[in-house]
Amino acid sequence: MKNKLFYCLIFFFGLIDFCKSQPVPSPQENIPFLVTFSKDADKAWGDDDFVQTFFVSIPKERTESFYIRVFDPEVGGKYDESKTGFNSRTKFSVYGGKLCFTDKDAIKTEPTGNYKSGILLKTKTFGSDLDTDDKWYTFGPFNPAEGELVPELGGLIFKIIIEGMEGNDGNLYKLFVSSQSTDNLKVEGANSFTYEYTFRTHDKVGSVSHIYPFITSDVISIKINSFDFDDDGKIRIVSASKKGEMVKTSYDNNWTVSEHKIDKEEINTSIDVQFIKTVSKINNNVVVYITNQYGTAIPFFTAPIGGIPSYKYKMMIKKK
Repeated sequence: MKNKLFYCLIFFFGLIDFCKSQPVPSPQENIPFLVTFSKDADKAWGDDDFVQTFFVSIPKERTESFYIRVFDPEVGGKYDESKTGFNSRTKFSVYGGKLCFTDKDAIKTEPTGNYKSGILLKTKTFGSDLDTDDKWYTFGPFNPAEGELVPELGGLIFKIIIEGMEGNDGNLYKLFVSSQSTDNLKVEGANSFTYEYTFRTHDKVGSVSHIYPFITSDVISIKINSFDFDDDGKIRIVSASKKGEMVKTSYDNNWTVSEHKIDKEEINTSIDVQFIKTVSKINNNVVVYITNQYGTAIPFFTAPIGGIPSYKYKMMIKKK
């Protein structure tokens, strides 16, 4: 169920943040790479379904073209994860048009049904390719009018689907929504978000990555679902009312669900779900999604709506 109040709050509180959310992952998230494995991979390597979806919102007033740039889209180079020697291909596809976002299957955490809804605008499949290893590849130009107009989000929505095709290797990459084809220059007022994240954690002990779901007024509890965290460290929540509430973590090749009550101080704010590296291991990948008490997935915005949340200390005064 899409909540109109949610969209209004997102637009109102997030207008300034939208201008800062061009890289995916964003600097605020401190996530090294997005990860998509090919379909013959073992899920225990850290990808539950071999598909990742992101949405981009472009201001409806914009008439100039924009571009979606991908860093290191190929599979087989400097950053990618080989299992038996690189043999994989990854498909990147950009969709717009009617039902690109508003089809109910588009925002599910599993790639089933009509999740490829909308009009296919651009697609390209990458194998092992030195020309795009450790380099940017540009999709576009895109006319903002090609997106699906969602007035509640204040813009035109485009969808990016990344699919692991044949093979069993992991593709590590980043995205950028740009106003230029040859450089990463922000699109004023643009935003990006997803409903399920598959990403690489840091290798360095002590590093902290973040995701920032926005809590609307109808949410009274959330469930944080994580897959294959490999007991790599700790997960905790920091918010206006939580100083560091611990989250149950998943082990190798399993899902763990951690339920948390939402306090009144957290309503209409972002919360900070932190992934804290405490174990000296490398190449760990994790999948995470969050649902409310109705089982509806909550989107993560690459820049936290309303700013990075922080705990608000309360001083208790005892009456004599």
